[in-house]
Amino acid sequence: MPLYLTEADVNQLLTMPIAMDCLDEAFSAQARGEAVNTPRSRIPLSPGSYNLMSAAWHGKNVVGQKSYTASRAGVGFHVLIYSTTGEGLLAIIEANRMGQIRTGAASGLASKYMARPNSGTVAVIGSGYQGRTQLEAVATALNIDSARVYSRTKANREGFASMMTADLEIPVTAAASVEECVEGADVIIAITNSSEPVITGEHVWPGVHINAAGANGYLRRELDTAAVTKANVIATDDVAQAQIECADLMRPIEAGRLTWQQVKPLASIVGGETPGRNSDDDVTLFESQGIALEDVAVGERVYRMAVERGVGIQVP
Repeated sequence: MPLYLTEADVNQLLTMPIAMDCLDEAFSAQARGEAVNTPRSRIPLSPGSYNLMSAAWHGKNVVGQKSYTASRAGVGFHVLIYSTTGEGLLAIIEANRMGQIRTGAASGLASKYMARPNSGTVAVIGSGYQGRTQLEAVATALNIDSARVYSRTKANREGFASMMTADLEIPVTAAASVEECVEGADVIIAITNSSEPVITGEHVWPGVHINAAGANGYLRRELDTAAVTKANVIATDDVAQAQIECADLMRPIEAGRLTWQQVKPLASIVGGETPGRNSDDDVTLFESQGIALEDVAVGERVYRMAVERGVGIQVP
């Protein structure tokens, strides 16, 4: 019988270090050809869309999917984990919280392999709930000593700064502008729903690492072409998905300023095939699309922990 896990169950079981360790293992497996990912497909609805994405991790004997509807009324995520050895459906997981953590974990993993090891300062553009786990993940990956946050609403950025200072036990301050936020930062996180770039070429200098995690549609951009083309190393969690969803990369490629051959899978960096950076002066960029392999990998780990601890409801 499959196990049903609620948001409360996931929150009880999953931590950022566990999620990051899980994704490190999953992308390493993908680099060895032991895991596969299928890009997201979308069915337009009125209003919103239905979204479906799937992946398999052969080394763990699991395959699975995440599906959800998205509209102005909200988003409800579910992940299904299946056995590949004849056991059938193993788990049905409510995945809003799990998705928040795994999205942050992917950026944390990219920072581990692509940012300068001595990075100490982080700039966060965007103060929503996804921004919290983005900053938490980077602070888990690197020895961060301070952070700044900017968003358009003063109360939101000040609330974010206060909350994250308490959670991470490092000073997080609210900045009055993008320029003030990013100045001198070793790592820049963009996690917005903006349709226009929030990071321009003027915000990018030698040595900085950028995690762009907010945009996954052709009409949404967080980096302009000048910012993207300053990067010496560009990675994404799935190149095929980026080719249909990542306007940050699609627009420079359409303009002839970049090629898809220059965009590397994160798995090739985690697996050691491609260096995350070649020098301290390199600009590095991770374009996070949010892929099914991340959901299946973390979902499998959450399921195993739930079985060990007797958490969840057996579904007849």
